[in-house]
Amino acid sequence: MSLKVSVIGAGGMLQYHAKGFVDAGAKIVAITDMNADAAKTAADEWNASETYSDVAEMLEKCECDAVSIIVPNKFHAPLAIQCLEAGKHVFCEKPPALNASQVEEMIAAAKKADKFLMFNFNNRARPESYAMMKAIEDGVIGDINSAQAKWIRRTGIPGFGGWFTTKELSGGGPLIDLLHMVDLAMHFMGYPEPAHVLGQTFDNFITDKNFKGPWGIPDKADGTTDVESAAHAMVSFKSGQVLTLQASWAEMIKREEVSVVFQGSNGGGKVERLFGTDGLDDTAIDTCEIYVQKDGASVNETVEVEACEDMGRARSAQNFVLAIEGKEKPLNTPDQALSLMKVIDAIYESAKTGAPVSL
Repeated sequence: MSLKVSVIGAGGMLQYHAKGFVDAGAKIVAITDMNADAAKTAADEWNASETYSDVAEMLEKCECDAVSIIVPNKFHAPLAIQCLEAGKHVFCEKPPALNASQVEEMIAAAKKADKFLMFNFNNRARPESYAMMKAIEDGVIGDINSAQAKWIRRTGIPGFGGWFTTKELSGGGPLIDLLHMVDLAMHFMGYPEPAHVLGQTFDNFITDKNFKGPWGIPDKADGTTDVESAAHAMVSFKSGQVLTLQASWAEMIKREEVSVVFQGSNGGGKVERLFGTDGLDDTAIDTCEIYVQKDGASVNETVEVEACEDMGRARSAQNFVLAIEGKEKPLNTPDQALSLMKVIDAIYESAKTGAPVSL
């Protein structure tokens, strides 16, 4: 019998979650959204028989096995805990929560309910990432000692005064919004335990309308804009590995760049996406490269993989269903989400205090 999934949130990410669930053989049975018209439109598109405007009512009346959460960051933890306590598996959009302490509460609820809790770290599901992980597992790279993670934009502020720019709702700016490359770097590195963090944030251009991206949400004139526009940090791990990172919505760089570069004992590598027009996937160029020495010469190997315009979003959702059914290993774990959020919390704390943070 097909796994039954209910989705909370009828926004733009629904198309990817829903496609992944359906591709895995699951059935979408309900859409819940405060906007009844949006819920109805999405339900019609994905052949869901039920719509709700209240999560509690959905959990009471809908016969589902799992719930997908696609809402502003502030509501990730409370909704995930509510669904887990109702006995549902949970697939939650990134970031996992506003902070690490909320993730700990989510983990406790998942353990008590004995249900899957996974997050949409979709860049792990990109073909390039699968190929790179195979090279790492096959010993081509050796032991990774250092990595550099970037998601940088020149004009990419997702609206002004909306929930993205309101720290109470989002948890922060590009550091928490564009955490994918930090997660992917730590994924390649084996998710080592962080030891020390030194970080700084910047608010240049955060209220400048010239730096708005071509997507996001409408501006809210009387809204709040109190998050960073860019963040830079260095993380050292108890294993001796190090990670440097850069995340920005508005920063004076040439073009939008999404990349992880790493150096190992046998070789190095890069997974990258370059945007020709900021924020538009159909202009992007994806590359996967491995750097090794052979017969005394430097060799750069390009790994060819199938195209994936959605950056693994649908494949990530597919993995959630297949993991529940025991057909695939989960692409991410709650403990990894907790470690990632501890790093992000520490960067914000270091930026606030001007001092390194020990974990």
